[in-house]
Amino acid sequence: MTVHKIIHIDMDAFYASVEQYDNPELIGKPVAVGGSRERGVVAAASYEARKFGVRSAMPSSRAYQLCPKIVFVKPRFERYKEISSQIREIFHEYTDLIEPLSLDEAYLDVTDSQACKGSATLIAQQIRADIYNATGLTASAGVAPVKFIAKIASDENKPNGQFVVLPDEVDPFLEQLPLGKIPGVGKVTLERLNLKGLYTGKDVREKGVNWMQQHVGNFGVSLYQKCAGEYIGSVSTERIRKSLSVEHTYEYNKTSLQECLDQIPSLIDELTRRLDKQQLQNRINKLSVKVKFANFVVTSADQAYHQLNTEIFVQLLTKAYQRGLQQPVRLLGIGVGIKSQPEHNLQLSILD
Repeated sequence: MTVHKIIHIDMDAFYASVEQYDNPELIGKPVAVGGSRERGVVAAASYEARKFGVRSAMPSSRAYQLCPKIVFVKPRFERYKEISSQIREIFHEYTDLIEPLSLDEAYLDVTDSQACKGSATLIAQQIRADIYNATGLTASAGVAPVKFIAKIASDENKPNGQFVVLPDEVDPFLEQLPLGKIPGVGKVTLERLNLKGLYTGKDVREKGVNWMQQHVGNFGVSLYQKCAGEYIGSVSTERIRKSLSVEHTYEYNKTSLQECLDQIPSLIDELTRRLDKQQLQNRINKLSVKVKFANFVVTSADQAYHQLNTEIFVQLLTKAYQRGLQQPVRLLGIGVGIKSQPEHNLQLSILD
């Protein structure tokens, strides 16, 4: 039986951390992303704000009562999506078996990954380092052979840490596990379980699956399977890779076409490295460029072609840049379309 290697990556106070990174004056201060002090709801709180009891989904007025020095910042979802895309590309350097849960967390199945000599622990460490180097933000990770345990584990050493549950540690981990930590067990459900004398995984195991079904219903069966280690869970990847791209958001806007064109060699180098790593060079069927202007308008251009070609990227970037009517550029990206099968495999199947 294959032992799975699942990593759950969870960014630390993602929205608030982005705001602190983009505006260093906010570093060390309690920050709430959301509505104004008088109205609205907190979408995210920095760790400095959490020390005062501020939490996401809390009314802004309550957050202000708990922490009068809190700084409210309006959310910038386009910016969060931009960084989330960068993080997703890092994941793809290690595996294509990715299940995004939101902008700031995802499951990765690295069972068959050869990176870091196949060590899921080292892969998680390297991904966290890559994220920090690329974005300046920290992430926490949980590593386990069981999907929901990996998610629980990612909370154990937050922020900027990771926790590993090895295969032979699963059983004792589940026995002592407070039921409230299991995904899907909310406050109301937990209260009902507690009334039935159920507090830990061990309590559920001792009752048995029949008792759980009789007294808790179908959810009781699911809960028993998790606590008994019978539920593994699979990472639900949404796609076969159809494209691969690299992009860069610049600290200072590019103010001329030539400045943009000067970035093409380094972008091609990065794209080549990623294509080589995933052995996709012989599956290219399209070249594309992406430009995001300072006013956040995004445009792209593409052309069918079977390999990387600097001249075509220059033509595409020139075409896309001219649409901006001299607007400064904040982000540039290049990419390729990917055929579903390598050409030589198709030929072999015909010969067979």
